[in-house]
Amino acid sequence: MMKTTLLKLAFVISIAGFVSCGSSLKSAQVNATNRIRVAGAAEHVILPGADQLDLYLPQLKGKKVGIMGNQTSIVGSNKRHVVDVLMENKVDLKFAFAPEHGFRGNVERGEKFGNDLDQKTGLPLFTLYGGNKKQDSIVNSIDVMIFDLQDVGARFYTYITSLHRVMELCAKHNKKLIILDRPNPNGDQVDGPVRHDDKFKSDVSWHKIAMIHGLTIGELAQMINGERWLENGRQADIQIVKVQNWDHKTMYDLPVVPSPSLPNPLSVRLYLSLCLFEGTDISVGRGTDWPFQVLGYTNPVYGSFTFTPGERHGMSKHVEGKGATNYGIDLRALDPASQKFTLKYLLDFYQKTPDKFTFFARPEFFDKLAGTDQLRKQILAGQSEKQIRASWSDDLKAYKQMRKKYLLYTDFE
Repeated sequence: MMKTTLLKLAFVISIAGFVSCGSSLKSAQVNATNRIRVAGAAEHVILPGADQLDLYLPQLKGKKVGIMGNQTSIVGSNKRHVVDVLMENKVDLKFAFAPEHGFRGNVERGEKFGNDLDQKTGLPLFTLYGGNKKQDSIVNSIDVMIFDLQDVGARFYTYITSLHRVMELCAKHNKKLIILDRPNPNGDQVDGPVRHDDKFKSDVSWHKIAMIHGLTIGELAQMINGERWLENGRQADIQIVKVQNWDHKTMYDLPVVPSPSLPNPLSVRLYLSLCLFEGTDISVGRGTDWPFQVLGYTNPVYGSFTFTPGERHGMSKHVEGKGATNYGIDLRALDPASQKFTLKYLLDFYQKTPDKFTFFARPEFFDKLAGTDQLRKQILAGQSEKQIRASWSDDLKAYKQMRKKYLLYTDFE
């Protein structure tokens, strides 16, 4: 595997007016997000799909348009919301669907929220998180749907479940779906168990893919279509606006926090390994300034580092160890680029637990996160990480072979 270099977030904006279908566009195309420099090569700029306005704005003229987006749906170095850019260019936006955490990213994990109006634009907002009884009539009211969400590369991150639901609706009602692709900040790895049994299907394990899936939103959309995973084997009419100057070997720092508990590159990288703790009572740092960068529980057996979870915006409910001293480990000094999915933290805390049969406080949810009950059973049986990894190696090989068919960007291996 080629050696990767951690990227430093830098922005450059290049403004150039252009004309499409006879209409002058108010908004200028933005030509830069992350800069990367590779030894012996020229500097390049990573350009997400949303920044390439000339590739999708002309197709929206005279159309009724809906969008699935949130706070990550930005355009350019000034981080303007794509909805503002579309409205400025006289696109006839009718509504927005919102995923988990809401349209502006301020709804807590797992919290249901209702239909509303976006306070800034007045755009009608509808939730698809957990379903919506009016979703069919909503989608039938438009001609074209746009999808623009920043995923982080884990099967249990529910933005890809939202992608599936949007594709389902567009296929059912014969609506075109334009996907504005974005880099996967964990796209340099494929790992973990592959879900097979629909017994473990849920919002946090919707697809039969590896837990660390190694796909962008656009690549996953191609897989959903190609594997006929939509209802009745339908296929959605999709157009993917690809990312420029990025591949699966390239690290990418997210310009916007994707959800309240992933505030920086290290949390995004560690999330892959630490999210499984959500099926236990171990704190992953929610309610602190370092979510997914510290681990602990209210028992000194887990370590000498201490922290006390409290209330933070977007994390005030469902906080493990809230108001108590938690003992554990501090991961804040780790290098984000070197973090890959591992079971070592989970196994370490399990081994330190005095009463091991109480470790999995929410076993059914743990199994949904893992996509299988085998991982929990293997841990209870005292298996090592090497033994556990061997048990899913054949499934991973088969998944990787399938995945290759749908890649839009050069792979990491």
